[in-house]
Amino acid sequence: MIDRNEMAQEILLRKNVSKAIKIVLERRAAREAERTEGERALRGIVRELLEGQSAVASVAKHDSTGINALEDLLKNTNVLSVLETGYKSLTTDKNQRESYKNHILSAIQKSLAPEESRKEAGEDVEITEEIDIGITDRPEDDPDFINVNDDDKEEEPEPPDEREEFGLDGADKTGRNRAFTDFQDIEKVVLTAYDDLDNPEDITMFEEYLLKNIALYFEKYEGELQTNVPEPEIAASAVADADADVPDGVDAVTDTPEFELQEVIKYLNIDDIIENLL
Repeated sequence: MIDRNEMAQEILLRKNVSKAIKIVLERRAAREAERTEGERALRGIVRELLEGQSAVASVAKHDSTGINALEDLLKNTNVLSVLETGYKSLTTDKNQRESYKNHILSAIQKSLAPEESRKEAGEDVEITEEIDIGITDRPEDDPDFINVNDDDKEEEPEPPDEREEFGLDGADKTGRNRAFTDFQDIEKVVLTAYDDLDNPEDITMFEEYLLKNIALYFEKYEGELQTNVPEPEIAASAVADADADVPDGVDAVTDTPEFELQEVIKYLNIDDIIENLL
């Protein structure tokens, strides 16, 4: 028969334990809130320090103006995003990607001719040769006569395919065509950054490290495409916890039978537990 006094004491003990646990949880929540507030304030201080350091770093990045211009080009334009999209879209054959890479690097190198040479190519040519103008009975027979009569015009040849002129001998044409299209998108911003430089050392650094960095980014993109990584044997044989066989009466989290937990509780000192919690 159950002793009423023992039952009353057990009920009272449970109530006291519940109150103690509630008090402990409230104090723990208060400490957690205080710690969270402190962490938030610390993060704000660290963020301000980092932002200040970033502002200083953005003013003086490298010892070379050419490298600064290159970093700005790669960071703040669409050059890398265009090249990554174009390169990673060529997945049928690696030769397509190799062709794309080689055409882009070749096109960049050709475009970065010395600024002086490109400017000289556009200079006005002064005409110094005297032109002997003689009028004959049939001006149209003169070899220098320009006939504007549509009836007598010879059929003009079709303009050459720009992609053929852009292409490299023996290279995959799919990669060539995509490289031709993408280079039209990035050429202007590359030349704009390049033309801002006048110092020969800066120009050399910009060109050299632009080509090196673009080549390295293509290697990075190629590595990211290699997704067929074999699964480790130990992972293949692993069984999820939910699928594992758990004996009856065993807690899947602690792996301790419930009846053992009940036996252990009998020997616990509730006062010690509450004191440790506090």
